[in-house]
Amino acid sequence: MMSSNRQRPVVAALLATTMIAGLSAMPAAAQQRAPAPAAAPAAPPAVAPAGTIRSLSVTGQQRLEPDTVLSYTKLRLGEPFTQESLDQALRDLYETELFADVQIRNDNGALTVEVKENPVINRIVLEGNKRLKEDKIRPEIRLAPRQIYTRSKVRADVARIIELYRRQGRFAATVEPKMVQLDQNRVDIVFEISEGPKSKVRQINIIGNEKFSDGELRGQMVTKQSRWFRIFSSGTSYDPDRLAYDQQKLRQFYLTEGYADFRVTSAVAELTPDKQDFIITYVVEEGDRYKFGDVKVESDIRDLSSDSLTRMLPMKKGQWYNAKQVEDTVDTLSETAGLFGYAFADVQPDFQRDKDTLTMGINFRIANAPRVYVERVDINGNTLTQDKVVRREFRLAEGDAFNSFLVKRSKDRINSLGFFQEKLEVEQKPGSAPDRIVLETNVQEKSTGELSLSAGFSSLERFILAASITQRNFRGKGQELRTSVNWSNYSKSIELGFTEPYFMDKNIALGGDIYRRDLNSFRYLNNKDRDTTYEQTTTGFQIRAGVPITEYMSLALRYSLNFDDVTLDKDTFYTDGRCDPIKAGRYLCDAIGKRTTSSVGYSLIYDTRDNRIRPTRGHNVVLSQDFAGLGGSVRYVRSRLNGSKFWPLGGGFIFSISAEGGYIHSLEGERRDDAGNPVDKIRLTDRFFLGEPQIRGFDIRGIGPRVKRYYLTKNEDGEYVRNSGNRNVSDDALGGKVYYMARAEVEIPLGSGAREMGLRPSVFVDAGAVAGLKNPVLVNGNGRFNGYCSVQTGSGDNATTTTQPAAGIGTCGSVAPGSTATYIDGSGFEEVYLGDTLKPRVSVGFGINWNSPFGPFRIDIAKALLKEPGDDTKLITFNVGTQF
Repeated sequence: MMSSNRQRPVVAALLATTMIAGLSAMPAAAQQRAPAPAAAPAAPPAVAPAGTIRSLSVTGQQRLEPDTVLSYTKLRLGEPFTQESLDQALRDLYETELFADVQIRNDNGALTVEVKENPVINRIVLEGNKRLKEDKIRPEIRLAPRQIYTRSKVRADVARIIELYRRQGRFAATVEPKMVQLDQNRVDIVFEISEGPKSKVRQINIIGNEKFSDGELRGQMVTKQSRWFRIFSSGTSYDPDRLAYDQQKLRQFYLTEGYADFRVTSAVAELTPDKQDFIITYVVEEGDRYKFGDVKVESDIRDLSSDSLTRMLPMKKGQWYNAKQVEDTVDTLSETAGLFGYAFADVQPDFQRDKDTLTMGINFRIANAPRVYVERVDINGNTLTQDKVVRREFRLAEGDAFNSFLVKRSKDRINSLGFFQEKLEVEQKPGSAPDRIVLETNVQEKSTGELSLSAGFSSLERFILAASITQRNFRGKGQELRTSVNWSNYSKSIELGFTEPYFMDKNIALGGDIYRRDLNSFRYLNNKDRDTTYEQTTTGFQIRAGVPITEYMSLALRYSLNFDDVTLDKDTFYTDGRCDPIKAGRYLCDAIGKRTTSSVGYSLIYDTRDNRIRPTRGHNVVLSQDFAGLGGSVRYVRSRLNGSKFWPLGGGFIFSISAEGGYIHSLEGERRDDAGNPVDKIRLTDRFFLGEPQIRGFDIRGIGPRVKRYYLTKNEDGEYVRNSGNRNVSDDALGGKVYYMARAEVEIPLGSGAREMGLRPSVFVDAGAVAGLKNPVLVNGNGRFNGYCSVQTGSGDNATTTTQPAAGIGTCGSVAPGSTATYIDGSGFEEVYLGDTLKPRVSVGFGINWNSPFGPFRIDIAKALLKEPGDDTKLITFNVGTQF
């Protein structure tokens, strides 16, 4: 686009910038523009009615040779001429579009052709285009520099630009073509564009509907009335193609409700006078409502019993007619024939309409067809991915009997690879003989490698930096290679992993991971601030293997070896070189130390989802167990069971439910701390935790057993009471040995514009709980610590100060002669054990995923409906990152 201070020749300031006549986006506006320079002459001067051409000459030409100008006419030296032949010569010259003005002068047969050539275009300039960039407009413009300027070409280019804006829904757009005269008979053509707003659909009127309200019928249409709450919807823009589609949607709706004679008699879209909006009016005829008459199936295929298929029909006589049900029945019968190997079975519904009884009888005829066998499987479009990667996902091979169910299953497995475009289809084409079929898969590969650097802010971990390299289709063999580095205020990790899905071309998956993870655990202070407690460093590796048992069931095996080192800050939590339970709490002192975990585990997986990446139907159930104790210093059995199920609700809505639970059982004997007190057999670092992000509406580790420590301070009456104000109140989540959680969620579809933006909203209900620990509150069995006293012995330079536990709240008790004791205010505290219950915590809310320009973004707003004392709730959670 040209800026306002663009450079132009000096003469441009002296020459008038004239507008080209008759060029406009809208006909009415065109009549208001100034005329173009040098229009055609009204009439040539009077000439003799007849004569002979004695001489021919041309004047005024600059680029063209005189002979070239004369070649466009039929005038020739020595030949007779008439007034009509001179008029025809003028028309011929104007039709070349090379001349702005032409005159023919006659001096007793001496003809002089005076011409003024059209200018040469110096450049094409676009101004005012913001919504459509130049790279979208310029390919549509036929004019170009160094071409001859003509009005018709400019007029055609204006029409093309206007059409581009109309495709964008901007019917109010106008284009003002202007010509800037330069020296040497050159011009700049400037298209001044006023884009205007998108033309919205202000109102949709429906005339003739009696059985259904306007609102019900508008709900069936893709086009929507422009309203403030449809800010992200693209359906509010006017689209003439969508107008025809909505007529079909109305017809489909009425046909599903039994109105077999329904038709749309007219559909008119009127542009408002301000050219801002459209008003659409449909005139419909509903007709009578029909019921099903006799419905049956007649099959000419011997393997398909007509009586059995008739009993399986979903529609019954007397029910309201439903065209969608008939269409689905045809598909079901075709699929049923496909299950028996008849790929090209022809199913045709024969309708018997009775207008007297208002019934619709249907006879589904299945014509005879040969059983079909797979002749070959063709795979096209894969340039990187090897053929075998796709072929091994097919459930059919050359020579197998055709089976439509296995074809669908093959399509789902290929889609689940994530290597190709979504909604891939396996086409069925006739083979070399009537009983042969070719399965053709046309794939379009998409990027499977990811190299990303990201920075973001998370409500869980504050500032985050991450770098990762992932190739999910390494060398085109379907192998996955990944490495990642992550850093945040509370965690750091580096990982390297590799997976071979078909080891040695056998249906055995083999993989492994090597990792180092550093975690700084934290507790809450004052119910909002955080304080680092223990630091856990884990170094280890895992080896995995997986084998299929059936088409939908598989077994995964794994072995892990981890080296853990858990430490506490000695300046904060230690006394005399040992972890002090008074400062840290028994649950933290018990966690510290070095240990080795050697575990073997398995997962039994049953998966019928149509797509493992973004499922819309099917279910998934996983039973997992890990046994720690194959060497190492930790012994336990961890068991988990989880499952999920997905249903498409129609219209793009997807409903899903999921549930999971787990239990960890120690295989060790009784454990005691340094003071000889019994402690829980399952260490803090091996337990289950719940909260954000597993259950929204609660903070991270916000559910389940926890210890809250309230420090005691003296009030105005001299009593020591809990202080939950400015002084620290620590909140330590302890996790549990048993947990469960469940979720129900509905993904809500948006318009195509929102889908292009990557917006996927949902509403959900979450529930769960974690529990099963021993009460770890340590002081005197009642959770109360009296605090400390400062004891001073001697005086002057010989004075020494020590600290000892107080005898009671505010009381130091007796001290040695010559010593004084002072109670340290605020050193006493109470510990309360909360949350150890399996009563469900429930939250409800809504959230949205957005693939934003700044990276993936997720925000959830959830309200906790059921909670227990000690639980930490949180209304809003979000996570955002940016890729560069």
